[in-house]
Amino acid sequence: MGRFSLKPSYLSHFNKIWLCDFEFGSKPGERPEPVCLVAHEVRSGKRVRIFQDELVQLKSPPYDIDASALFVAYLASAELTCHLSLGWEMPIHVLDLYVEFKNMTNGYKLTQGAGLLGAMAHYGFECLSVAEKTEMRDLVLRGGPWTSQEKASLLEYCESDVVALAKLLEVMLPRIDIPHAILRGRYMRVVAEIEDRGVPIDMEALKLLRDNWEKIKDKLISTIDTNYCVFDGQSFKRDRFDNYLKREKIPWPRLETGVLDLDDDTFKEMARSHPKIAPLRELRGSLSKMRLADLPVGQDGRSRCMISPFQSRTGRNQPSTSKFIFGPSVWLRSLILPQPGFGLAYLDWSQQEVGIAAALSRDLKMVEAYNSLDPYLAFAKQAGLVPLDATKQSHESERDQAKACVLAVQYGMGEESLAARLGQPTIVARHLLRMHRETYPTFWSWSDSAVDHAMIFGSLSAVLGWTIYTAEEVNPRFLRNFPMQGNGSEMLRLACILASERGVNICAPVHDAILIEAPLRDLESAISAAKTAMSDASSLILNGFRLNTDAKVIRYPERYSDKRGVEMWNRVWGLIGRPDFQIR
Repeated sequence: MGRFSLKPSYLSHFNKIWLCDFEFGSKPGERPEPVCLVAHEVRSGKRVRIFQDELVQLKSPPYDIDASALFVAYLASAELTCHLSLGWEMPIHVLDLYVEFKNMTNGYKLTQGAGLLGAMAHYGFECLSVAEKTEMRDLVLRGGPWTSQEKASLLEYCESDVVALAKLLEVMLPRIDIPHAILRGRYMRVVAEIEDRGVPIDMEALKLLRDNWEKIKDKLISTIDTNYCVFDGQSFKRDRFDNYLKREKIPWPRLETGVLDLDDDTFKEMARSHPKIAPLRELRGSLSKMRLADLPVGQDGRSRCMISPFQSRTGRNQPSTSKFIFGPSVWLRSLILPQPGFGLAYLDWSQQEVGIAAALSRDLKMVEAYNSLDPYLAFAKQAGLVPLDATKQSHESERDQAKACVLAVQYGMGEESLAARLGQPTIVARHLLRMHRETYPTFWSWSDSAVDHAMIFGSLSAVLGWTIYTAEEVNPRFLRNFPMQGNGSEMLRLACILASERGVNICAPVHDAILIEAPLRDLESAISAAKTAMSDASSLILNGFRLNTDAKVIRYPERYSDKRGVEMWNRVWGLIGRPDFQIR
């Protein structure tokens, strides 16, 4: 690879710029096993090529990682997990061209995806074919020993990715916002730590579930379906469910074809307004999506998987629903069990999206509602839907309707969808949405302006630079929701960075929350540090406005539990005949 010059304004404050790529094998749930490393320094042209036998002997990276150097990679979290597997320190400054490519093309249709080959194709560069890349990856995953020729081939393959990095860096650099890109690189460093750490799992309970799951499926259906009569064997029948809804007088959203919308998101929304649906939703999800064999757990009892950062258009993480412990049915999360002598804490922002909307729109009445600690009841009071002395208990149904309306606004939901969620005529939903507009006119002006900006200028950005482009057809409702979702994802990333750099061990980021771990003696101080980090992150994103945080604490031998899944968890263990695993 030849040298190329960088314009003075680009990365001039870094003395060394290292382009790095590892090849590694990875067994489900285990840490990666590095096979080889190739690194090039941009300005000097220095090259490093090291195979596994020498690689594992090194106590530190064979390239600069101090504050004067820049570490450049494509999906840098993968390379950085190799650092952790080898016991190396992490580079201080990271530039991830995968993240920056995603940010530059977010909203465009990429014919060959956002991987390295897709990025090269996007800019018109030639590179290895998919078949050649697959052949080399298969050789890596096969494991050693490798012949001398195979080693040489793997090093050449690894180097081809570094050469590709150099081409991408040169063409992408003029459009990269370096300060924000380096901040996103700091998050990728935290992602590597999270993927390396994993989530502690109750291995005994997992084995029992795997051994008994097929045996208890029919029993589980028979015990739950008694209240619904919608299953035929293990098959969910749409017509039977339609009859159940008619019997119970539950209005249900339908597709344009007129048939019931049975998407899980629809079930999730409807279960909120009709709690009697929740057990059926859990059952359907467990039968259709839950593949216990796919949950990757290492020999050390830690579940590890790719967090897939920046995967969604809003910049949220998007890990595999079957491989991420927070992905499958909610009851399965009770497999999370701290190790002896340790505790966990699940920390989330209270009504994060409501707080973001209030702060960024500067709608004082919405700020007042958020600060009341119950923005849904506050909206009902402000709109005159309930008396000023109303409580959650005295006006539960009215508060529930107000809550549904507030959340519908955040998701850009129209009156018909809101009506279906409420189980009320459209006129009721229309009235609620009108009252919301009249109560929070400043918010609605800001929200309308965001959509107008995106449609006129072709893009919309969150506070720290994550951008959606309207090059392809974009739903205006998505654009209306983007300021909340996009800035929510920025806030989570910043909180993870601050918490990690302050010594908090993060096991998982979960939408608007983080799961942390600490020895029992340090748990309270870790929780305090994490809360402060989350508060500071909200303040930085929202111009000094701080969101409230809640914490659920789990101390060994307690297990994690979510109230939405306790009934199902206990039911399963009752059928298996192990009441000692039930949650009291």
